[in-house]
Amino acid sequence: MLYTQLVGYDAIPTKILPSIKKGGKVSSQLLYFWHVMRISRITGVILILLFANITSAVAQDTWSLQRCVDYALQNNLQVKQQVVQKRLAELTLQQSRLNLIPGLNGSMNGGYTDGRSPSPQTNTYVNQSYFSSNASLNMQGSIFNWFSKANTIAANRFDVESNSFLLEKARNDLAFNVATAFLQILLNNEQVKVNEVQVKLTSSNLENTKKLVIAGSVPESNQADLEAQLASDSTSLVTAQNNVILSILQMKAYLNLGFDIPFQPDIPENIFSLPMARLDEMAPEMVYSAAQTNYPLVKSDELKIQSATKAYKATRAQMYPSLGINGAMYTTYANNFFTLAGKPIPFNDQVSNNLQKQIGLGLSIPIFGGWQARTATSKAKVNIYSQQLVRDLDNQKLKQDIYTAHANAVAALQKYNASTTGVMAAQKSYDFATKRFNLGLMNTIDYITTQSKLFRAQIDKVSAQYDYIFKMKLLEYYRDQKISL
Repeated sequence: MLYTQLVGYDAIPTKILPSIKKGGKVSSQLLYFWHVMRISRITGVILILLFANITSAVAQDTWSLQRCVDYALQNNLQVKQQVVQKRLAELTLQQSRLNLIPGLNGSMNGGYTDGRSPSPQTNTYVNQSYFSSNASLNMQGSIFNWFSKANTIAANRFDVESNSFLLEKARNDLAFNVATAFLQILLNNEQVKVNEVQVKLTSSNLENTKKLVIAGSVPESNQADLEAQLASDSTSLVTAQNNVILSILQMKAYLNLGFDIPFQPDIPENIFSLPMARLDEMAPEMVYSAAQTNYPLVKSDELKIQSATKAYKATRAQMYPSLGINGAMYTTYANNFFTLAGKPIPFNDQVSNNLQKQIGLGLSIPIFGGWQARTATSKAKVNIYSQQLVRDLDNQKLKQDIYTAHANAVAALQKYNASTTGVMAAQKSYDFATKRFNLGLMNTIDYITTQSKLFRAQIDKVSAQYDYIFKMKLLEYYRDQKISL
């Protein structure tokens, strides 16, 4: 338990709190079965083994940080959204490449005519009824369009690469957020442990005081003071336990894990022995320089500028003439076509006789279209400048965030050093207060105040340690785009 690692069991007065031993922990469930049910020694051993096996089986299904990160990368909804955006960009690129292939369209039409219409034999209008149909194939392709399509393809390719870096950023951000949530869960669990010890200590003091009140050694007001302190400590414990629940809910949101599914973090042996860079090795300018190379958003912004530049060239090309090729095949059939002998002309013969073929070149010259092409070109040029501003703003924010993170890391280290000194001073004050209280030289209110100061100092130290770890991991994240615990 981290609390005992920081404070030590010697800090807990066993005379005041006889329920706390300087040894291992005993399961409250086992004590219940052993003392209340008065089970036999053999049966108790069997139950102990069964309970240990069940506990071991449950403990195996724990969530390490790596498992959380891996699961989140596969299931997080925001990452899935970014995957969809990348896929849409890939489809747009694919379509722009397919646009280089000439278009081919076919059509077939059929209809029934009744009334006056030209006769195929005499070319005069007569009353007749007949069925007719026609079929055609049309081909259109571009020969030269001032590289508009080539620049469109290049712009879409840069968009795909940009979205790839945005997906990488989403994954890196998720890994960092999961690590932060994991640290928060560990911190909240440690605060629960500290509050549990405080509740047990106050409860033990209350039981001891009740005996002294009955014996007439201390006034009844001492008991009332301790009862009020126990209520306050219990409230703090409930708050700490609720904070654990809230931090686990936040983790489940990152994981996209069902809120009804149990979540048990795999707590490292000693979170404070994690390897971390030294603060003097994390100068803000050095971290920012590394981030310029590694940060995916920086790379994405540069690619967006290149995409906007190519899109501008593609739009500008639409103001110039373009040369295209076109071709067509056409044929018809009608059941009122007859030979000179009066026999209907067969379908295959009509299709062959009526077949027409056409091929040609087309030059399209834009003359006046409401200035739409010029306006689109101007917008595309402004968009380049807009993307450059986005890049500059992102770089400015990145630099500000790094300097802020470094300043916070410095403050967190100073706060941790101060809290360490505070715990030592509070512990010494509490030890003296315990001796005076046992000798009846200190009233309950003053003793409770001293005890509360010690526990507050211990909680502040634990919080300061976690805060320092978080701030250093944030600097490492900006520098390397990696997070590990």
